[in-house]
Amino acid sequence: MSAHLGRRLRKGATSGVVVAAAVAALAASQAPETTPPPTDNAGGDRAVGAGDTAPPPDDGSATGDSPYYTDLPPLNTPNKPGAPTNLPVITGPAEAGIPASVLAAYKRAEQSIRSTTPGCNLPWQLLAGIGKVESGQARGGKVDANGTTLSPILGPVLDGIGFADISDTDGGAYDGDRTHDRAVGPMQFIPSTWATWGQDANSDGKKDPNNIYDAAQAAGLYLCANDRNLALKADLDRAILSYNRSTEYLNTVTSWFEYYQRGTHQVPDGTGLLPVDRSDNRGQGNRPLPTPPPSPAPKPSGTGTPKPKPTQPGGPSEVTPPPTTPVKPPVTPPTKPPVVPPAVKVARLSVVSSGPLTATTESTFEKAPTVAALDAAGAPIIRVSIRFEITGTTDTRFAGGATTATVTTGSAGIAAAPRLVAGEKTGSFTVKATVVGNSVKAAEFTATVTERQADTLARVAGDPLSATTGTSFTQPVQVKATDKGALAPGVLVTAVIVASSAETEESADGPSFKNGGVRTLVLKTDANGLISLPEILAGDKAGEYVLRLTAPGGGTTEIKLTVTAPAPTPTPTPEPTPSGTGAPEASPSPSA
Repeated sequence: MSAHLGRRLRKGATSGVVVAAAVAALAASQAPETTPPPTDNAGGDRAVGAGDTAPPPDDGSATGDSPYYTDLPPLNTPNKPGAPTNLPVITGPAEAGIPASVLAAYKRAEQSIRSTTPGCNLPWQLLAGIGKVESGQARGGKVDANGTTLSPILGPVLDGIGFADISDTDGGAYDGDRTHDRAVGPMQFIPSTWATWGQDANSDGKKDPNNIYDAAQAAGLYLCANDRNLALKADLDRAILSYNRSTEYLNTVTSWFEYYQRGTHQVPDGTGLLPVDRSDNRGQGNRPLPTPPPSPAPKPSGTGTPKPKPTQPGGPSEVTPPPTTPVKPPVTPPTKPPVVPPAVKVARLSVVSSGPLTATTESTFEKAPTVAALDAAGAPIIRVSIRFEITGTTDTRFAGGATTATVTTGSAGIAAAPRLVAGEKTGSFTVKATVVGNSVKAAEFTATVTERQADTLARVAGDPLSATTGTSFTQPVQVKATDKGALAPGVLVTAVIVASSAETEESADGPSFKNGGVRTLVLKTDANGLISLPEILAGDKAGEYVLRLTAPGGGTTEIKLTVTAPAPTPTPTPEPTPSGTGAPEASPSPSA
């Protein structure tokens, strides 16, 4: 039972001489490095540490110190120390078999908690040891495909008769009892503890103590409370005792934990070996447990060993027995109330930021995804780690270029993601917010990146554009883009050369852009909203053409391109011959 409720329970006397002897034998044979702590002989046994003092009377446990199975593992271990623990199916003694779904739940819980709380060093074999003594591994693995027990597993009514007296805390929601509480599920949580530590590990939308995945995850988090490092023997013992405050319980769980560490194997669900003996002195089928042998009766007066008779004066003195050192009662350690991690308290994430998340390409979003971490009553939870993640086909990033960011909730339980910076890609994507260390439903935000816009395009002053065929236009062409009267940087402007204003497709001949001989280009305005077009070739066909420029947002302008044929070269005319300047006539030859 969680500490903050102020209820603290104590199990009644349960250990017997037979069980104690078996525990001692097992400890001596299997774990010589472990010294069982002394007991207080009142059923509330404890592990003892130097300087420990008795716990306050209101100290409690996860199970309300409900009864548990006291069967011990066989002295012959399933494997030699150091051998692999992932043995094939149906291999080894029956006691080492763990039902498939139950084993999967333990391993999933270990993996999840090691990723969120690596310093705890939770081994799944510890969950298996607790699951064994609490419910016989969910009654031998009688669970459905989702890991939920085929029928509820309930402990005895905690009505103060032989057990703790716990009035109903859940309205019978988990245990069906509106008068008193009962431990519930394969890991035997009492409802008030489950209300704080319950998990939805199989993501079915419910925190169900009768689901082995939910229960194993909750048990692992409970054992890791108070920043425990379960690789340390002292923290391991404290964790087990926080579950049920009995040294017999500690020794039994530790025995199974070490047994499973030496080797386990998977068996089909529903075929696990069921325990028999229970700590409430009833076995399977309500069979009474063996009664410890009676202690020898005291001898009648006068039949004991005769005392030495006094001697005569001057003789030897009467034999006096040596003084005995009084035996101090065992000291029990305080059970530190488990500190519930903030993440465990979160029941839901509430979206705080309102309105659409939109931005144009290569700009910063004005709003940031923001959530509030709330408990079941709607109160804010502080110091919760919230992980924001960008998903989808987008090049938008958080400031700094990352696609994930972790933010801690503040005094109002609110966490805001870092600012989003849009890339060049347009379209929608999702930002998902989750609680680190809690499987509560994620909060999702849809964000959209749109093109930058310009509602006006205008040519910067310049001469009309004209050129003769075979040459290029020498006049520079520069266009300014504005949107709502403001300069529009980063706008993609499309420039296309068409045959006339009536045409929509680029011209098949005539002028073209120099770089590649194309007639369509996409240019981006600079920081001042300007674009400068490259050199335009006139082509080989004279005529009038149009350079059309358009931008997202409706901006458009057209510039006329005039191509003329070169002037024809004139043919040279022969000069006339002057009069009397012709060739001289030939003189007549003399007669013979």
